[in-house]
Amino acid sequence: MDEDGGSSGLVKSAAVKLSEMGERTKQLGTAMKDPHQQRRIILVIVCVALLLDNMLYMVIVPIIPDYLAELESEQSEHVHVVMHPNTSSANSTSQDKSIKDNLDVQIGVLFASKAILQLLVNPLSGTFIDRVGYDIPLLIGLSVMFVSTCIFAVGENYATLFVARSLQGLGSAFADTSGIAMIADKYTEESERSTALGIALAFISFGSLVAPPFGGVLYEFAGKKVPFIVLACICLADGFLLLTVIKPFSNRTRENMPVGTPIYRLMIDPYIAVVAGALTVCNIPLAFLEPTIANWMETTMHSSQWEMGLTWLPAFFPHVLGVYITVKLAAKHPNLQWFYGAVGMVIIGASSCTVPACKTFGELIAPLCGICFGIALVDTALLPTLAFLVDVRHVSVYGSVYAIADISYSVAYAMGPIVAGQIVHSLGFVQLNLGMGLVNVLYAPALLLLRNVCQMKPSYSERDNLLEEAPQGLYDTIKMEERRGKKKGYSSAGNCLSVDENGFDPFKAQRSLSEESSGPEYT
Repeated sequence: MDEDGGSSGLVKSAAVKLSEMGERTKQLGTAMKDPHQQRRIILVIVCVALLLDNMLYMVIVPIIPDYLAELESEQSEHVHVVMHPNTSSANSTSQDKSIKDNLDVQIGVLFASKAILQLLVNPLSGTFIDRVGYDIPLLIGLSVMFVSTCIFAVGENYATLFVARSLQGLGSAFADTSGIAMIADKYTEESERSTALGIALAFISFGSLVAPPFGGVLYEFAGKKVPFIVLACICLADGFLLLTVIKPFSNRTRENMPVGTPIYRLMIDPYIAVVAGALTVCNIPLAFLEPTIANWMETTMHSSQWEMGLTWLPAFFPHVLGVYITVKLAAKHPNLQWFYGAVGMVIIGASSCTVPACKTFGELIAPLCGICFGIALVDTALLPTLAFLVDVRHVSVYGSVYAIADISYSVAYAMGPIVAGQIVHSLGFVQLNLGMGLVNVLYAPALLLLRNVCQMKPSYSERDNLLEEAPQGLYDTIKMEERRGKKKGYSSAGNCLSVDENGFDPFKAQRSLSEESSGPEYT
């Protein structure tokens, strides 16, 4: 009897615990359905995806050169012993030099392959995102990044690693663009959008700067596979969270998706072109210094391996500080976004020019921190500006415009590993830095063209009259398109008035004024 009583007690306690777990799961599901909670979770998902992409981009910096050098050394020794067993030491030295030169070229091409493929795919991925929404492309990007990371873990030759690096570019073209576009779509208020994009930029910076020491330490003590396995597990968890929260394959109609502005039309928009150029120019110093500064430090200041590995880590803190300052300033003075970007470019230019003057590791930290601080100012000020320009001058669908931003970054990082080494070899490290600094300072005045962008802002009353509720992102754009479709017959009767270049429709303004005077229209 005692045994029966004990077993029934265990069954009861297990039932109670299962009931409690069910209640907690139900509460979590209810919380996820809340729009404010859901967009916070979406922000976390996107930030983790951006963190992973940038960690995978930079984690190979301390791993792959050493790993490829070992493979090349083993292969050359094997060939040398088989074919030339009695070769002199002088010939061996010249052969080693040619092998090293060939290895440098291979490493440069491998590093650049990600940005090159990302540059080629982005125009297509931006259009695809505009057509199907943001969630499915984000899932595609995470899936491709997961496969790429697994290939990195098991790859044992140059061809396999090249495929993995190129696949990462394909995944980034979908994940980065759709993630940033999703943030812009969910956070429609300018202050909230700047804050959310600033948080995403902080994760990008953290991933880029913490990845080299993370990869170097794990590679040294645990082997090549472990860093990539850790990143693959995080990528898998982020994908499952995306499937759980957003449910990209749930049944929903897509025939009402608004038609976004084609990417080629966005590219020829002068305001968007100025922003895209600034994003490219401001990232050139970082993209060009990453593959060249280690050799310069070794030859100039005889830096140790740990100093070269930790070169960029201190710059993470001024980058986060720059994001924080820009978000706070943008909230108080949103009409000066162009000015914050221009100041950032001047800081980048000045810092880049002072890099060659540094003689010790401690001195070098200051200009590198200045470069990252300036990049934070430019990115945090101009990325929300792209979404705002699309809102007031085009259709509020953000895939293509953030594909343009990703293209801007990819141009800099595709050229960096290939072009920077050639410039250093032919002109010198000093001339490289002076040129990059001069380009940034000279480009800063071009941002004056954005000084009147804030005046294009449509009034909230007009937007609310069109939507009849607070804006919520892509769904609002769908509703706006439906409302415009219903009014098409009325609008076509007065087609003598045209829309000006700022997206301002005088006929629509006259219509909204008449509605304000006669009362709201109900449909």
